[in-house]
Amino acid sequence: MSDIRRTLLWVVFTMSLVMLWDGWSKFNGRPSMFEPPAVEPVKVAQPVVPSAVPASLPSAAVDNPSTVATPVPATLPSANKVTVSTDVLQATLDPRGGALVRLELLGQRDAVDPTRNVVLLDQSATRLYTAETGWIGEGSGGILPNQFTTMEIQPGPLELVEGANDLKVRFVYTGAGVQWQKTYTFKRGEFVIDVHQELTNQSAQALSPQVYFQLQRDGNPPEGESSMYYTFTGPAVYTEAAKFTKVPFKDIDQRQPGEKPSHDVDANNGWIAMVQHYFASAWLLGLEGDDTRPRRYETKKVGNNQYAISMTVPMGALAPGAATSMSARLFAGPQIEYELEKLATGLELVRDYGILTILSKPLFWLLNELYQLLGNWGWAIVALVVVLKIAFYGLNAKAYRSMGKMKSVAPRITEMRERLKDNPQQMQQEMMRIYREEKINPIGGCLPMLIQMPFFFALYSTLLASAEMRGAPWLGWITDLCVPDPYYILPVIMAATGLLQTWLNPTPPDPLQAKMMWIMPLAFSAMFFVFPAGLVLYWLTNNVLSIAQQYLINKQLGIQ
Repeated sequence: MSDIRRTLLWVVFTMSLVMLWDGWSKFNGRPSMFEPPAVEPVKVAQPVVPSAVPASLPSAAVDNPSTVATPVPATLPSANKVTVSTDVLQATLDPRGGALVRLELLGQRDAVDPTRNVVLLDQSATRLYTAETGWIGEGSGGILPNQFTTMEIQPGPLELVEGANDLKVRFVYTGAGVQWQKTYTFKRGEFVIDVHQELTNQSAQALSPQVYFQLQRDGNPPEGESSMYYTFTGPAVYTEAAKFTKVPFKDIDQRQPGEKPSHDVDANNGWIAMVQHYFASAWLLGLEGDDTRPRRYETKKVGNNQYAISMTVPMGALAPGAATSMSARLFAGPQIEYELEKLATGLELVRDYGILTILSKPLFWLLNELYQLLGNWGWAIVALVVVLKIAFYGLNAKAYRSMGKMKSVAPRITEMRERLKDNPQQMQQEMMRIYREEKINPIGGCLPMLIQMPFFFALYSTLLASAEMRGAPWLGWITDLCVPDPYYILPVIMAATGLLQTWLNPTPPDPLQAKMMWIMPLAFSAMFFVFPAGLVLYWLTNNVLSIAQQYLINKQLGIQ
């Protein structure tokens, strides 16, 4: 009877963990393990040309929508796009709206094909991910220039030359009673682009312009995304009131007309972003810090498998002959935590640590300090596990002593079970007597492990989110801690250590249960064949240190 109870307890415990993990996943916008994922069409169409306002532009932000006329006619993406190169970026700008339609991150190797660079933004037959700006509001004889308005690029260099620290690229549109100037400033060594816009009223009537900043992309996960673990892809809004709010694509799909979105709509602070594993893009108002002007946020679906997030800022009345301007920064690059912290309040939160952020952030701080000391992310992971093992040494020692004592009395329990198999009640009493005599707590090996589980989950999230480790080697054949071990050496060693741990632990009296104890490490290790090498290294190091501690305690107890 006791074996049945113990088996049931383990089943309940395991299923509880599975359900908690699944609930955590769904809470963070991740797909459920028990529901088939929604499959969206792969083909992405070109941006939609609507009949009233630009695609995905927040119509609610327009002061008087009834006065907005038909937009400037749009054509297919311009053939005369220009390419701008710096030491870390290669950007493609479209004269139509002066939009950023492609961004290659030089030196950031693609996860699928390491011979090419990561292409973060793109506008092609299969991908849509662009950054746009424009103006809405009352215009002179039509709407103000927007992302569909054709601009003219001004003469100047398109490559950051040796010795120069920045490169300016300027677009100008003149027509319909206004002039719009848009200037990009690319800086050496930076993934931040300054964008300055100026609107001049050349008409005879006052205007009420609003400037908007927008990120538009398809709803497909990034190429090469693993099916074994999930990371968030989609829009996000940050305000001081609501803090960081992720907006899953499925939430946008399911939102009913007139329904309030899950994020803040109006604020005088904050920013918008589009997030994916290891990388993000974000519009930040102001050049030195956060601009405190009122703004409106909106997320919406703008086409088949196409979504957008926008931030709109009213600029007040603009008299004839007057000009107004707005400066912003566009970040588009890897999620390097301490670099993000410098750019804007809360921007480091685009790193998806999940609900254990309160533990993951200090763990990453410690991991980063160890990296600064050791100069290698792989050895920093090993050192971090050692530090955690030292911190939890007392708890682990209690658990291992309990398991060691359980192993020492296992032969007596087996003999007693065989002798009293026809008398379950007496068997249970005899078993409890043995436990009392040997001062064994049957669940003493579980509770210390449960206390540590949040820390291990947090460390897992930390390693999974750390873009700092992309392309970082450990030793020998491990040349990138963020991709699976190419020769599966670490997963195989990890499987071996799991089997050794099983041998050191007490053998369950039930033969079926004993077999399951040997199968579980193999099944668990199989998942790690497709996990990043850094995660496998973390778990392998934990296994080795656990084995060493268990062996020493068993030796102290005289257990072979």
